[in-house]
Amino acid sequence: MTEGDAELRTWEVPVGPSERLDRALVRAFPDLSRSRVQALLAAGRALVDGGIEKPSFKVLSGHVLTISVPALVPLDLTPEQHDVPVLYEDDDLIVIVKPAGMVVHPSAGHGTGTLVHALLGQVKNLSGIGGMERPGIVHRLDGGTSGIMVVAKGDIAHRMLSEQFAVHSVDRRYIALTHRVPIHDAGTFRTRIWRDPTNRLKMASVVPGRAASKRAQVIEENWDDENDRPMRRGPGWERPEPEPDEDDDPAGKEAITHWKLRFRGDRVSAVECKLETGRTHQVRVHLSEAGHPILGDITYSRRDCVATAGLRDAVAALTHPMLHAFHLAFDHPDGRRLSYTAPPPPDFVAMAGKIGFSGV
Repeated sequence: MTEGDAELRTWEVPVGPSERLDRALVRAFPDLSRSRVQALLAAGRALVDGGIEKPSFKVLSGHVLTISVPALVPLDLTPEQHDVPVLYEDDDLIVIVKPAGMVVHPSAGHGTGTLVHALLGQVKNLSGIGGMERPGIVHRLDGGTSGIMVVAKGDIAHRMLSEQFAVHSVDRRYIALTHRVPIHDAGTFRTRIWRDPTNRLKMASVVPGRAASKRAQVIEENWDDENDRPMRRGPGWERPEPEPDEDDDPAGKEAITHWKLRFRGDRVSAVECKLETGRTHQVRVHLSEAGHPILGDITYSRRDCVATAGLRDAVAALTHPMLHAFHLAFDHPDGRRLSYTAPPPPDFVAMAGKIGFSGV
C-alpha cells in the first residue's frame, strides 16, 4: 500500500512476551536497518494502533504496528575518481582502506573529495538508508584516521552489518603512536562519552557537574594471548542489546577500549587498541585523557606533552593523528567470517621509524 511517495506497511504483533517498539519494528521489517527504523520513529512515521509512541514503548500481542516508509531521495553528488584501495568486493559489500585526510560523508566544508564521492565513482548499487540514498556507510573513521572500512552494497547487507556493529561482534583494532609511555603493559579504558558542550568539534568523557568516576578508568588486566584480548572478570562477554547512540546525551554513552603497549620509546610509545564499543573519537579521547594523546592530534593534545628535542620538529610537521585502523573482522551475510589487515600509510611508517618502532 502506498500513500503519496511513501509505502505503508502494517504488522500485527504475534503472541509472545512484550518487546520494545523499535526492536519489534526491526524484527517485523528485516529489510529496514536499525538506523532507518530509528529515523522513521523520530519522524513520527511509525505508529502503534494509530498513535505515536516512544521507541521504548512496550508492544504486546495484538498491537498493530504501522510504518510509513518514504521513497528514497537520490543524493545530488557527482561521482569522483580517487585512489581508494579495495581489499575485497562482491555483490553484497566492499572492503576498502580509507586514506588519511579523506572525510567519509559530505558536510559543511567538505562538499567534494569525500569517501562517498569516491565510492559513487567506483561502486554501483549501494544501499539506501535513512530515507535518502546515503551510499552504504555502516561505520565511520575520523577524517584524519586511515584504515579499513566495510561498505554495504545492498539493504540486506547493510542491516546485517549494522547489527554486528550494534552488538559489538565486529573485531576492530587500531595502532596509535602516542606521547609518553603507559605504566602498565595492557588495560582497559572505561568511560561515558558525549559531545563536548563547549566545543562541538570535540567529544568528552567527563560530564560537567557529575562525579569524577565518569572519567576514563584504566584497569590493569592480564592479556589473553590465545584469544588476543584482555582477560575479563565476571560472567564473560555477554552484552545487552545497546540503545541508539546519541552524541548529545548529557549522560553520555558507554565507551570501552581495550589496549596493550606495543612499544616503549623515549617519551613516546606505540599502543594497540581494540574497540568494544564504537563512539565518536573514542580512541583519541581515551588515550588523551589517560595522558597519552596521539602524535599529530592537535584537537586532543595536551600542552604539557612535549616530544624529545630530536622529534619535536617531526611531530609538529604532522598533518593528521598517527592513528590507523589496521584490522577488521566481521561476518559476511552468507555466514563466512571475513578478516582483513592493512599496513599504515607511508607517513605513519616514517614517524614510527623516527621513534624506533618497527612493528607496523
